[in-house]
Amino acid sequence: MILTGVLLAVLGLGLVGWFAARGRARLLHTGRGSIHSMPGYHAWHVALWIVFPALIAWGAWQAIMPGLVDGAVMADPVSAQLPADAMSRAAILAEAKSIADNPDAVAFNPLANTLAGPVRDAHGRFGLIGALLVAIVAVAGGGWAFTRIRANFPARTRVERGVLGLLLVASLMAILTTFGIVASLVFEAGMFFKDVSPIDFLTGLHWSPGSARGDNLGDSFGAVPLFWGTIYIGAIIAMIVAIPLGLMSAIYLTQYATPTIRKWLKPMLEILAGIPTVVYGYFAALTVAPIFRDFAASLGMANPSTESALAAGVVMGVMIIPFVSSMADDALAAVPRAMSDGSLALGATKSETIKKVLLPAALPGIVAGVMLAISRAIGETMIVVMAAGAAANLSANPFASMTTVTYQIVQMLTGDQEFNSPKTLSAFALGLVLFIVTLILNIIALRVVKRFREAYE
Repeated sequence: MILTGVLLAVLGLGLVGWFAARGRARLLHTGRGSIHSMPGYHAWHVALWIVFPALIAWGAWQAIMPGLVDGAVMADPVSAQLPADAMSRAAILAEAKSIADNPDAVAFNPLANTLAGPVRDAHGRFGLIGALLVAIVAVAGGGWAFTRIRANFPARTRVERGVLGLLLVASLMAILTTFGIVASLVFEAGMFFKDVSPIDFLTGLHWSPGSARGDNLGDSFGAVPLFWGTIYIGAIIAMIVAIPLGLMSAIYLTQYATPTIRKWLKPMLEILAGIPTVVYGYFAALTVAPIFRDFAASLGMANPSTESALAAGVVMGVMIIPFVSSMADDALAAVPRAMSDGSLALGATKSETIKKVLLPAALPGIVAGVMLAISRAIGETMIVVMAAGAAANLSANPFASMTTVTYQIVQMLTGDQEFNSPKTLSAFALGLVLFIVTLILNIIALRVVKRFREAYE
């Protein structure tokens, strides 16, 4: 509640400062060229100096307030009843804070109920101090900016520089987040590779983390079956479904469909990209998988499983059809009309023009769409979890149960797991390999797209 109140108060002060500054700047505007910047820029300059220093002050206060609250609670006479053990004391304080935030919560330690009151009082007291500090900073920043309202003050330049700084900070946050993800993967994977040889991990044929014992951990962490399952389901079966259907739908929409039909069919096709993957997973597990199981039984297979690579791959292929179709559609539409008109003028049929002229010319864009679709497919999790199974099989039988890298990552990092064990750390090694493969595929796709754009721009 305090946070919401502070944010609303800061925004309210910013709004008041905006109107006040604009009114003051309008008095200076007596005609064209009378002031350096229009009144709106002066208004935004004052509003930014109210809002951003206040938010920075509130963020800094939120960083130091927990320490102040702990100090106030420990100074309370009630804290004398806390045990001397640091871990036990920290656990009781954490429980007291939870009860202070949620009075209906049940305490396991009676001392937590006793300390909840002082914690609540300290939170309220320091929260009020923080709110007053934020108000002072907001008023000071707005007052300083308000005194800058003069005819020759370059408010527009300052506002544009501030917006540029915000855009730069947003870009840096995205980049730093990427570096943080990579650093965490590399660090945790490095801890795993201290116990398991990278050669054994990348070339081993047996994956059984639950049976890992002793010094020969590499015998249980051979990831080749996982890599094969990922490639077989996501890059082979799914692509066999997605590439023909996606490419043919793109050809129909760009070359044969009337504008009315295209207006209806294209959005309907792209709806497939917006369906949650868990829905695809349910469809694969409850509808597609039983069909393939019955089909396998009709072929004479003994005890076919409901979970199969074929069921997961087919549904995954349907899911990524829009990726192939949209990129192929854009690539075909970008081919200069003169090329197809020239082919038709020379006597080629429409189908011959598509095969001999349009598809070769649009091939870079089509390949880029396929690469993006593959990178999307190999990172899919829910469909594999619900339809492909958990068995790490190195088999070419599409009716066999298989697993993928993403499924194993989910399995290793969920439930009650010992974080520092090789079994749990193997998820980070798998994630690092998957990240590298996906990155390579995206780089290839971007390079192909760049080549495609340079050809016709």
